[in-house]
Amino acid sequence: MAPKRPQATQPPGNTGAPRGRTGGSPMEHAGNGVKFLGVSVLSGVLLAGLALPAVGAIGLTAKDTAESFANIPDDFKTPPLTQATQIFDAKGGLIAKVYERDRTVITADQMSPFMRHAQVDIEDARFYEHGAVDLKGVLRAISKNAESGTASQGASTLTQQYVKNVNVEKAGDDQAAVLEAQRKTLGRKIQELKVAIKLEEDLSKDQILTNYLNITFYGHQAYGVEAASQRYFSKSNKDLTVAEAATLAGVVQNPSQYDPVRYPENTVKRRNVVIDKMLENKHITADQAKEAKAAPLGLKYKDPQNGCITAQAGMGFFCDYVRHVVKQDPAFGKSADERKKLWNTGGLNIYTTLDPDKQAAAQNAVTKKVNVTDPVSAAATMMEPGSGKILAMAQTRPYGLDPNKNQTVVNLNVDAAMGGGNGFQTGSTFKPILAAAALESGMSNTQAFPSENKIEYPQMSTCSGTWKNTVKPKETVKNEQDSEVGPYQLKEAMARSVNTYFVQMEQQVGLCAMKQMANKLGITQSAKGDAFQEVPSMVLGTLELSPLTMANVYATFAARGKYCTPIAINKITTVDGKDVPVPQSQCSQAFSEQTADSLNAVLLNVTEKGTAASLGLDDGRKIAGKTGTTDEKKAAWFSGYTPSLATSVWLGGPAGGVKMKNITIGGKYFPEVFGADGPGPIWQLAMNQALKGTPVEPIQTANIPDPQPATPPPGTTPPATDPNAQQPPAGNPPPPQQGGNPGQPGGLPGNQAGGLPGGLPGGFPGGFTFPPGPGNGNGGRHGGGNGNG
Repeated sequence: MAPKRPQATQPPGNTGAPRGRTGGSPMEHAGNGVKFLGVSVLSGVLLAGLALPAVGAIGLTAKDTAESFANIPDDFKTPPLTQATQIFDAKGGLIAKVYERDRTVITADQMSPFMRHAQVDIEDARFYEHGAVDLKGVLRAISKNAESGTASQGASTLTQQYVKNVNVEKAGDDQAAVLEAQRKTLGRKIQELKVAIKLEEDLSKDQILTNYLNITFYGHQAYGVEAASQRYFSKSNKDLTVAEAATLAGVVQNPSQYDPVRYPENTVKRRNVVIDKMLENKHITADQAKEAKAAPLGLKYKDPQNGCITAQAGMGFFCDYVRHVVKQDPAFGKSADERKKLWNTGGLNIYTTLDPDKQAAAQNAVTKKVNVTDPVSAAATMMEPGSGKILAMAQTRPYGLDPNKNQTVVNLNVDAAMGGGNGFQTGSTFKPILAAAALESGMSNTQAFPSENKIEYPQMSTCSGTWKNTVKPKETVKNEQDSEVGPYQLKEAMARSVNTYFVQMEQQVGLCAMKQMANKLGITQSAKGDAFQEVPSMVLGTLELSPLTMANVYATFAARGKYCTPIAINKITTVDGKDVPVPQSQCSQAFSEQTADSLNAVLLNVTEKGTAASLGLDDGRKIAGKTGTTDEKKAAWFSGYTPSLATSVWLGGPAGGVKMKNITIGGKYFPEVFGADGPGPIWQLAMNQALKGTPVEPIQTANIPDPQPATPPPGTTPPATDPNAQQPPAGNPPPPQQGGNPGQPGGLPGNQAGGLPGGLPGGFPGGFTFPPGPGNGNGGRHGGGNGNG
């Protein structure tokens, strides 16, 4: 009988001859015979050439029959069978096996001879003797059905069953198409028979049998003999014993009734019927048959392992990201349908960039420092500077569908379009992007600004005009500590994360230059896909981004300005060894190495004397990075790097609404969470483990002298003294200040109108385009975000 799709569980049935009525009148018996003759002979023997005009009655013209089947579709000769795809890490370890149907296509010589004989003997013993239609089988079925009073005895050949299975396979997950492929109508039967007849002309019997054994359903999500062998006996098909091969062959007729797991007694009875058929057809000896029948069922059953949910070591989120890459990247097909077909068809070996050791380090850190039951979660992404390779992707809450176990399938490391959330405000971790734009434009790495404790957002140029602070009362920005009063130079301002310093820098450089630098670093929109808004609060991290995006930004810093688009896949091959083209990382120089070296020196100072001074690594190697905390402590970040590894860690409520004040995280109480004491230790733990035993590399930096103490403007509070700050040697003159109007302390920038301050021309070097003179501003509120460190 043709193999069936999974059905509702049926009670064990009689494994012998079909049960039916044994009584009834001679007329009833004759009626059943005629009924079967109508279906079997008319749609078989007559169609084979004796009564072709009959097809007109079911909608096929003579031309249809003469031409439509002159050449059968290639799908029937070599069906595009869906197979399992395997995803591997960078060291060859299996991350997960994913499939629409669990199937591994194998060749005839990879199949057990017992398997091939058993399937033929129980389903179509005369397979090698008859054509597509078995006339003896039809007549025998008519006689049996007449005797039993039913039409339950079939006469379909194995080739006809194969054709039906191909039609079902082509229907995929379309239930309506599946039902249509299985409809027992005269028209459908004739179509299948015509294909079967032509198929036997084009393919050998051995080829047809091999195709059939690869397509047939064996229950428990196992399609084809190899998947079935692995499912029930945990071995390859070529290694099956007589008893094991007979067991699988017997399942096909009714995978529910002969389910080896649920109904073992039923299965053994059916297995023994198959063994008798193999003996009858002289494919085994009497001794082999006796031994096989005496053998226990001997299952070594393995549950179906399908999808990213089966991934180990927290790799499920990365696995899901790979799935999104294949379904969305044009490298895998011009249209969404083409890419979906590639993924669903499967049969791929995907070799990814994921480093299992670094993944273990990241996973350990996000789960050790934050409990899955905490109101907040952590996410961490690691990247290799200069290559775009994603090395790790971890988060506290496990990948899964059960919210009662705090599981989620939302990948908090990536953008919404790639299976992630809506991103999170990044706080002060965005400030280095402005610094990169300023340095690239020609600003000195010792540039000072007044950096008052609190200021109104000033008017700023944009790519299309001018932003103006038109709301009443005017929007203001304040430093985190009341003692933070400038002037400050860049290195100290970054170390202290002084908000007003960067707003004043932003005014001088312009919002357009900062946006253009962000674009060069891969930031073109928010994590949920919203357009990039040019507003002053952007420098304080109000744009909602993902850890993957921020990790890549800091990887660019580590690679001395070389930006590379993120990649997750190194190589893909098909099961027959053919290479599938994969997207390559596209690299470009986002800013000069000179700018990078100054920026590295500034960010190195953050980890040595600034807000991240407590995050040093165990082996003493140099690190650079930046802390970040948002308004109301709803998100906290630390993004940092060495020359070989960049990592970004986010901590907060998965939906973004948890205020991290008076909160316990990972069993530790926090009055309030900052980047240095929340995500910072997670980063530190992950990097210590990930870098253990690896070569120590120096960070390339420019020499930026520490500033001398400056006299604050009249009426302001002097800034607090940094006890860790190194003072320049006696007699070292104060660093020069760039630009500014005479009499303004620390080089306060001049008026924006009529060109850029400090006598600099209206266009800085470094690939930035500056807007025309001031126009009408958009007013509007700046959107919050305090950019605290």
